Amino acid sequence: MTVPDGVLTSLVERVHGSEPRLPGPGAPAPWRTTRLVCVDGPAGSGKTTLATQLATRLACQVVHLDDLYEGWEAGPDGGARRLAGWVLEPLVEGRPGRYRRYDWYAGRYAEWRDVEPWPFLVVEGCGAAARQVDPWAVLRVWVEADDDERLRRTLERDGEDARDHLLRWMADEAGHYARERTRERADVRLDGRGDVVGR
Repeated sequence: MTVPDGVLTSLVERVHGSEPRLPGPGAPAPWRTTRLVCVDGPAGSGKTTLATQLATRLACQVVHLDDLYEGWEAGPDGGARRLAGWVLEPLVEGRPGRYRRYDWYAGRYAEWRDVEPWPFLVVEGCGAAARQVDPWAVLRVWVEADDDERLRRTLERDGEDARDHLLRWMADEAGHYARERTRERADVRLDGRGDVVGR
């Protein structure tokens, strides 16, 4: 997926036009410097592509929740919890965030990565726009695509050996989204081609 330039420009303008919300409500308004953008949606929908395009335009860091899940079996909820505890809560308090990247091949955590309080931060992945981010996110984008197309894209990326893992993950993420009502809460919804389907 490549998001059409007009759609991408509109999203970037919306972010620039928003008021920073990090650090959190306890900090005086002049100290709030970071605009948080969350890109969420099921596996294979195009989240990473959109997040990369947004980060390029905003000249900022991307936190990928793929780095925060503990493998296939852990499901998306664990990534959302680590995002909150390792990245967002420190930023809310005016401190840099820090997370440890999970190495899917080695099956263990690897190096630590810092998340500085820059003017913009993009977070992407299943769980990136869980309810916990609502007080701080200036834009929550939902990306969706047909299930068959998502499976095709993801198998193309991860290999046919991942099929059973992917099917289980898709069931887990469906439960997560039903609980979080992420699609309904999103500020903007895009389809798998990058076109706007709802606001």
